[in-house]
Amino acid sequence: MLDAFSPRCARPRAATLSVVLLVALLAGCSKAPPPAPDVRPVRAMVLAAGNGAASAEFSGDVRPRYESRLGFRVGGKISARQVDVGTVVKRGQVLMQLDPQDLRLGQAQADASLRAAQTSAELARAELKRYQDLRAQNFVSQAVLDEKIAAARSSQAQAEAARAALRNQANQTGYARLLADADGVVTGIDAEVGQVVQAGTPVVRVARTDEKEVVIGVPEDQVDALRELADVKVRLWADPDASIPGKIREVSPVADPATRTYTVKVTVPAREDIRLGMTAVVALQKKGDGQAGIRVPLPALVQNGGATSVWVVENGAVRLVPVRIGGVSGNDVVLVDGVRPGQTIVTAGVNLLKNGQKVRILAADVARRGDAEQEAIGGAAAAAGVKQ
Repeated sequence: MLDAFSPRCARPRAATLSVVLLVALLAGCSKAPPPAPDVRPVRAMVLAAGNGAASAEFSGDVRPRYESRLGFRVGGKISARQVDVGTVVKRGQVLMQLDPQDLRLGQAQADASLRAAQTSAELARAELKRYQDLRAQNFVSQAVLDEKIAAARSSQAQAEAARAALRNQANQTGYARLLADADGVVTGIDAEVGQVVQAGTPVVRVARTDEKEVVIGVPEDQVDALRELADVKVRLWADPDASIPGKIREVSPVADPATRTYTVKVTVPAREDIRLGMTAVVALQKKGDGQAGIRVPLPALVQNGGATSVWVVENGAVRLVPVRIGGVSGNDVVLVDGVRPGQTIVTAGVNLLKNGQKVRILAADVARRGDAEQEAIGGAAAAAGVKQ
């Protein structure tokens, strides 16, 4: 028997090892299989025709057109408060009351002064009558009679002044009650019972409910476009499906120093479902220029070499197509050239694509659309060979 470590046994082992090494070298020199094509998932939408009119939406809140800061016409100590914030009041309703004691004393003093003046006037008239009789009998001179005439007139004037002072003091006493000047709702209380206030100090805020408006802030680059508005619509956050007609009443000539926007006030109809403080969205519809417009979301746009473009899906791949923007419509832009209704464009992930890139439209993106759009996207994807 041959030894395992003999030279005769080593030759077959060396030959086998050489064959194995030769096969490995040949396998390493062969070409690697081509990589699978990179298919990127994207969100997409099917374009639909529009009316060519651009619009912009701005958030604001409902405010009263008239809000009065009411105060007493006399000073004093507040003794009673009849309303709270949110109280609906009628014209002439008592809101607050001052302590009337000092005012009543002043009225009593004015009344006493009037009675004294009337007594003096009556005495002066009686004395004038006597001197007129004496003058008729030539017992007194004309100069003495003239003095009595002047004294009677002076006493009468003092009585009239005292009467006017009494009326004024009576009005002052009536001013101790603060009354609502119009139908409305209390929006603020600025003073409480026990507080001493001066005349004219605002103590209650009352907003009229017959006229309301929505206040928004418009950027400076869109203020001039307000003159070309064809329509103004208002939607409330509480009822976003209802569209309320509005009318621009006022545009501030000066920008707000903090926000750098111009305050615009939009009048809305007097309706019970429009309550003060509600959040509202004002849609400013601009006049169309006669061109067909297609609305697309802003993230679908691509800036390429100074030109604006979108990715169009064709045959399972994307192609960069230049477009022309005609305006803004809410959070979307209106395209007036470059694309046509029925085409599918990418709406998310546009910065990761290149011409000819294979894409896959996300099924979840399709599921969020209506039945008609689902069929259109499905048909377009089937024609392009894109797997849903």
